[in-house]
Amino acid sequence: MAGILLKNLTKKFEETVAVENLNLEVEDGEFIVLVGPSGCGKTTVLRLIAGLETPSEGEIFIDGELVNGLSPRDRDVAMVFQNYALYPHMNVYDNVAFGLRNRRLPKDEIERRVSQAAAMLGLDGLLRRTPRELSGGQRQRVALGRAIVRNPKLYLMDEPLSNLDAKLRLQTRAELIRLHRKLGVTTIYVTHDQGEAMTMGNRIAVFKNGVVQQVGTPLEVYARPVNLFVAGFVGSPPMNFVPVVVGQENGAPMVANASLRVLLPGAREGALSSYSGKEAILGVRPEDIHDRGLLGPQSQGGSPLRATVEVMEPLGANCLLYLKVGDETLVASVPSETQAVEGQPLEVVVDGARCHLFDKDTEDAVF
Repeated sequence: MAGILLKNLTKKFEETVAVENLNLEVEDGEFIVLVGPSGCGKTTVLRLIAGLETPSEGEIFIDGELVNGLSPRDRDVAMVFQNYALYPHMNVYDNVAFGLRNRRLPKDEIERRVSQAAAMLGLDGLLRRTPRELSGGQRQRVALGRAIVRNPKLYLMDEPLSNLDAKLRLQTRAELIRLHRKLGVTTIYVTHDQGEAMTMGNRIAVFKNGVVQQVGTPLEVYARPVNLFVAGFVGSPPMNFVPVVVGQENGAPMVANASLRVLLPGAREGALSSYSGKEAILGVRPEDIHDRGLLGPQSQGGSPLRATVEVMEPLGANCLLYLKVGDETLVASVPSETQAVEGQPLEVVVDGARCHLFDKDTEDAVF
């Protein structure tokens, strides 16, 4: 296993900056997820660590050793690619054993490692099949097996589940989590799927345009996003954003615009002291907008709003409501027992204690 340290890491492709001044420390045995939209630099970071790209600036340390000058084969890392990268003419056994044969390991050691990995991944009965005889999920497990048998210091995984269907993606996600807990090998995992990031990582690092926006546990990033981008990227459905003016009502902080008014209870007066009378952006997660008809008499606090239900999306246990509140459109996630009807009015309650506020100019979080 190995800890990873990236210091002032920058990668430029001619005039394009793919990664800019990245500083990140990954603890020994940690599972960290790099998440962000396509083209934000996540995969480039993996390729830099693996030695497949050369940094324009900065240093890469693996297990305390500076590896900038080391070739990929000397870094003792295993990379799992998005497209599996299996040899089509080889069967599963030979694909998994390929790297071990190149390292000239004894035949009995290769047999032991391949058998162990196959048992761990449920590939025992597939070892004589070729990749074209396998499903997408089975091919992905073969790619994982090829990485596991090497017993590397570090796993690098580049969107390994993106080619799988939704059900198989969930199953393989759980397999990867179990595998990491069993092996305990440091893992850096890249995805654009914030759902994967939230469920898999000990920590997540959110990227935008080659720059890390925030690093923290999934719940820290979800509950306390540092800026508008992170708040909108992490969470499904995304956070609602509404332009507002900051003010007070009966001495308590409040935000409002022509369509709505939301009280912001809690110890927030200090954070808002310099924003009184100024424009800002209110952030409200869909699950913090409640159908008032489903709230008990003891839970009717918050800011009531009169809305019109434009669209309903039943999702089983929950239902997404697309609401029109004056000139604003909000998405609410409510229990499926809601009595909401498309085209009809509905009274909802915004939980102001769980709202977020962002600076209009900098887009940084106020709270």
